[in-house]
Amino acid sequence: MPQEIPPFLREQLLSQYGEDVTAQIASGYAQRRLTSLRVNRLKAEPQAVRGALTAAGIACEGVAWSGDALVLPDADERAVAALPLYERGEVYMQNLSSMLPPLLLCAQPGENVLDMAAAPGGKTTQIAALTGNGAMITACERNAARCERLRFNLQRQGAQRVTVMNIDARQLDDLFAFDRILLDAPCSGSGTVQLGESSRARFDRETLARVTKTQEALLRKALRLLRPGHEMVYSTCSILAAENEALLRRVLPGAQGEIVPIDAAAFPGVPLLPTALPGTLCVMPDARYEGFFAARIRKKGAKRG
Repeated sequence: MPQEIPPFLREQLLSQYGEDVTAQIASGYAQRRLTSLRVNRLKAEPQAVRGALTAAGIACEGVAWSGDALVLPDADERAVAALPLYERGEVYMQNLSSMLPPLLLCAQPGENVLDMAAAPGGKTTQIAALTGNGAMITACERNAARCERLRFNLQRQGAQRVTVMNIDARQLDDLFAFDRILLDAPCSGSGTVQLGESSRARFDRETLARVTKTQEALLRKALRLLRPGHEMVYSTCSILAAENEALLRRVLPGAQGEIVPIDAAAFPGVPLLPTALPGTLCVMPDARYEGFFAARIRKKGAKRG
């Protein structure tokens, strides 16, 4: 296995997955990740975007599970950013893995939706597009600078009916109640490692403990804010069980949460890792996908009108 993998991360991967699967993960870390984007249906149609990319000499490929996702095998983000369609907000640069949580959330027009850690806005704008600007979205971001970036992206993408709150979602009043919640939690970033590239991410026991403490507090808050009988999605760009399956096993029973199984067959071509919690999804990092975890969760109880 490449020695560039931080020792603590390597130790965690070996303990969780064993040597063979860890070697596959290491191979994924070593690959150059291809650029991908999402067509913004609030402003454009996939066929028109494909045509504009082709006219600019940029090859693109679709994916089987989404008509809005495009992979660019030979171009980088700068090539797309130079095009008028980018400035008009007709596309959003987004890794394929990060497009999965909004799809799993299944938000509907007329619903009240909370995005608990929204910046820079990829998933928030995707929810707005998926609902045709019909959902009422509350987007939280505690960092002021990132909050401004969120507002910028919302405006560029034409996302309406979005209330931005410059607040740590853990501080939201429990009197709030939402029909759907997306918690794309801050994490170690263990799924996004690319060998040979510099990274700010730290992988040590203390950092992991601090991250999981934040994740647990956010998840417990989400389940308090979620209406009974309704669903949320918990996701991270980590492939470590401590931030994913182990956390859910610890929190859900006492917080009236239960797993709603994800149908992996709905996402053909997505490379998957084994999970210790049936019904959850863990994406293996490779050239197209960042490592990613997602779980659908229902709060027990009957829906109220």
